[in-house]
Amino acid sequence: MFDTSGSEHTNVKYPSLWIFIVLCFILMSPANAAMQDETDTEQTSGNWSWWPSWRPTSMSLLKSAEAKILACIQNDVWSRFVTLSNQNRIWTLKVTNKTARKQKDQGTQTPLVMVHGFGGGVGLWIRNLDALSRSRPVYAFDLLGFGRSSRPSFPSDAILAEEQFVTSIEQWRQSMGLERMILLGHSLGGYLATSYTIQYPERVSHLILVDAWGFPERPQPQLQGSEGQGSEVKRVSPPRWVKALATVFSLFNPLAVIRAAGPWGPGLVNRFRPDFRRKFEDLFDDDTMTQYIYHCNAQNPSGEVGFKALSESLGWAKRPMVQRVHLLPPSMPVSMLYGALSWVDASTGNTVNQIRGKSPTSVTLIEDASHHVYADQPEEFNRVVENICNTVD
Repeated sequence: MFDTSGSEHTNVKYPSLWIFIVLCFILMSPANAAMQDETDTEQTSGNWSWWPSWRPTSMSLLKSAEAKILACIQNDVWSRFVTLSNQNRIWTLKVTNKTARKQKDQGTQTPLVMVHGFGGGVGLWIRNLDALSRSRPVYAFDLLGFGRSSRPSFPSDAILAEEQFVTSIEQWRQSMGLERMILLGHSLGGYLATSYTIQYPERVSHLILVDAWGFPERPQPQLQGSEGQGSEVKRVSPPRWVKALATVFSLFNPLAVIRAAGPWGPGLVNRFRPDFRRKFEDLFDDDTMTQYIYHCNAQNPSGEVGFKALSESLGWAKRPMVQRVHLLPPSMPVSMLYGALSWVDASTGNTVNQIRGKSPTSVTLIEDASHHVYADQPEEFNRVVENICNTVD
């Protein structure tokens, strides 16, 4: 998930008031309502005709950034847009072992399907695609509304938004002709993969959840003195202006600030997510990965509108998945992976394990890994995931 709270080794203090005021002005301007379609054209009118040049991004630039990343893949790569029954398009990769032509059995192996998190795309799996495709085909796609996939409108209702995401995954599966799959989801992708498996359990052989978002219930605030006789819990409250501006920003989409920053947007990503560059520095000695992240999220907001519908303040899910995991078939194997240094609470995995009782559920903690487990400790992540896949076939 593209989340500043997930960045590592950063110590960000409150930005100065004038920066907030400027960003609020930009966010509330008519220009911020301009929408961009899949052909990279943008609707503008009147005095705001300068807006297209404000953001240094386009689908072509995103395509170029992604191509540079995918050039690192050693195995065979098949990539194209998969058109759904409603005419939305899902950008898809299929990676297979180069020697698979000589190994007839790879075609019979259950494919692994990887679903990225909020603000991500297929390029973030660059450390995993070769290793995980050694014995079976691996599919990765940009979620509807993210990356290079179509960016339709999403409803503001949490149930309807979730259904739109899940339906797109099922339509994608149908278009690809996959009967069954090992379904792996990271962060938001884990939340949606679980929802998909609840609705279409016959299509999933094993569910793998990597630092999944949206599982725990939001903790209720404790009253003063509730933790013990005579004890009082007092928390320092942020300044009023911070509360007021936080309220203003809550009215906008999660990544609106990147678009509002215009030509300073790429620098903003570099500043607040320097860890993305560090995670891939042995592959790229420049800002390739942060440029990819920027272009993924500076486009017309769509999937993030859906995510906003799913979440409430501070990123909690409106419909916590822990309330629904009992709907998974008792026979469905579920493997939950967490980064030991992640902001996601790994104890939720133990809660899921308890809820499922005797159903096959495992929780694995990967040391020295934060939220982006697959990039922080790729070798260990690939080893764990490959072992899980081998239990299927």
